Amino acid sequence: MRYFVKFAYNGKNYHGWQMQPDAISVQEVFNKALSTLLRENIEVVGAGRTDAGVHAQQMFAHFDSNQILNSATLVKRMNSFLPKDIVVYDFILMHNEAHARFDAVSRTYQYHIHNFKDAFIHEGSWYQHQTLDVAKMNEAAQLLFNYIDFECFSKTHTDVNTFNCQIKQAFWTQNQNHLVFTITADRFLRNMVRAIVGTLVNVGLGKLSIAGFQEVIESKSRKKAGFSVPAHGLYLTQVIYPYLNNENN
Repeated sequence: MRYFVKFAYNGKNYHGWQMQPDAISVQEVFNKALSTLLRENIEVVGAGRTDAGVHAQQMFAHFDSNQILNSATLVKRMNSFLPKDIVVYDFILMHNEAHARFDAVSRTYQYHIHNFKDAFIHEGSWYQHQTLDVAKMNEAAQLLFNYIDFECFSKTHTDVNTFNCQIKQAFWTQNQNHLVFTITADRFLRNMVRAIVGTLVNVGLGKLSIAGFQEVIESKSRKKAGFSVPAHGLYLTQVIYPYLNNENN
């Protein structure tokens, strides 16, 4: 039987989601926990591959088990067994062809910036002390809707079949000293969100014009785009599936 698991994690202590030969990953911790508790070899497949240090406020994965699982009981057991920076919310019995990665129709990320020093949020938000022109950053972000090829924001030497992504929303919000960039797309390239944010920050700092931002996208060159902002400010916040209702999501 195939199950989806809904969970979240603080990525600070992990080298990303995906299994690594020489570093700890969220996927490795999850595999060990489920295999131990269910007493069978379990391998989970995640909805995406967050980079080292990136967080997930909502993540899904699927796995197969020979057992009929009680969600409430297993949630309690997993949360007692897992480290404090990973939390499980639900186990959902799915049809056997359901796939956590390939069936997702959209993913939403948020990037957090604070522009006044804060001793309590610095581990989950990037401190950028310079003044940013949020209106210009939003104006530049709207240009993302005009394109589907985002090779310029992709990590170089990435083995992908296409650099095409359909951006569904992209905007900045500001609440006093706290800025949040929200972006939704059908898929994301490696390092894409952090590169977009870094390039938009250059717009906000006056280092790059709106026209220059457009030229960066059209260049398809990572060298033309801005820096990659630190991982600790990035969160995967929502994954949408066509067969899960809003309550389950």
